[in-house]
Amino acid sequence: MQELELKYGCNPNQKPSRIFMEQGELPIEVLNGRPGYINFMDAFNSWQLVRELKQATGLPAAASFKHVSPAGAALGTPLTDIERAIYFAPEGLSPIASAYVRARGADRLCSYGDWAALSDVCDADTAHYLALEVSDGVIAPGFTDEALEILKTKRKGGYNVVKVDADYVPKPLERRDIFGVTFEQGHNFLEIDENMLTNIVTQNQALTEDAKRDMMVSLITLKYTQSNSVCYVKNGQTIGVGAGQQSRIHCTRLAGSKADNWYLRQHPKTLALQFVDNIRRPDRDNAIDIYLSDEWEDVLADGVWQNTFKVCPAPLTAQEKRDWLATQTGVTCGSDAFFPFGDNVERARKSGVQYIVQPGGSIRDDHVISTCNKYGMVMSFTGIRLFHH
Repeated sequence: MQELELKYGCNPNQKPSRIFMEQGELPIEVLNGRPGYINFMDAFNSWQLVRELKQATGLPAAASFKHVSPAGAALGTPLTDIERAIYFAPEGLSPIASAYVRARGADRLCSYGDWAALSDVCDADTAHYLALEVSDGVIAPGFTDEALEILKTKRKGGYNVVKVDADYVPKPLERRDIFGVTFEQGHNFLEIDENMLTNIVTQNQALTEDAKRDMMVSLITLKYTQSNSVCYVKNGQTIGVGAGQQSRIHCTRLAGSKADNWYLRQHPKTLALQFVDNIRRPDRDNAIDIYLSDEWEDVLADGVWQNTFKVCPAPLTAQEKRDWLATQTGVTCGSDAFFPFGDNVERARKSGVQYIVQPGGSIRDDHVISTCNKYGMVMSFTGIRLFHH
């Protein structure tokens, strides 16, 4: 198939719409549903991300995409008991299912209605979990018969399932039109690996193997995140992605606030929340998000909490939040371009960041490095910018 007609473009008024190849066949096969223009933008960006994570680490990888940026990305390592609790996942999941559970769990609110990407064949474990979530579609290099049958029952049979040719390599030059003008550039074939991490510029040179892996996860995630972007990673998964901000510090704050929220979901008070029977998953996720925010009274007011909880929970106080967040450690922070000021380091530290990877090259690199040294952080300069638009 060389061309696929779509219902419309980014918006219903943008017609006609299609994806096509000038030469050769499309590298995808639609196994179910009818993906749209934005679906395919998410699918192709997310597939590249998970493919490169797998190549760089050797582990299965998954991503949860919304509006051409990852809400989360993760490697397929076994889930801890706490991770299963905060992600509402069963025991004994396959590696690729664990990867998607962790990717979606990074930011469950932003992953609502996501596009899922899998580096490996989608199995029944992954399909069962996808079937429970609000999701637009999935791309993978293959699907087991059982997984495909499960996914075909989702969204009244209309769930989008796309098989990608894992061996497909894009042309060296890529083009796009903006305002009727054609832009052309070389495809970003940059391979991210441990060789990028050797230029450690801080006094602390102790870069652990886990931190190296997390740095690669952050850089590959940033490669497919709308710029400007900053990414926080821990234990092989993103825990906060700040995308598309005009200011670097706003990226750092946004990603940090998401990382804080991810960690607050592990607070004993949050884990102890007792939800009413048969509550919808999105309603539960939204209630947790509000409970952890400054607007917690919106779900705990008398006459309101009964709609969500079996027992009215005590609020998580500001001091309790500060005390809990102060115990967060071992987080890696990546940036797609240099940190222009040390304020980014100051904000990252508040979310448990101990490792930073960024291109370097600011006229204030010395200030950024000295701020890292003040807190005993490890920072690596890659010399490589990762803008994505």
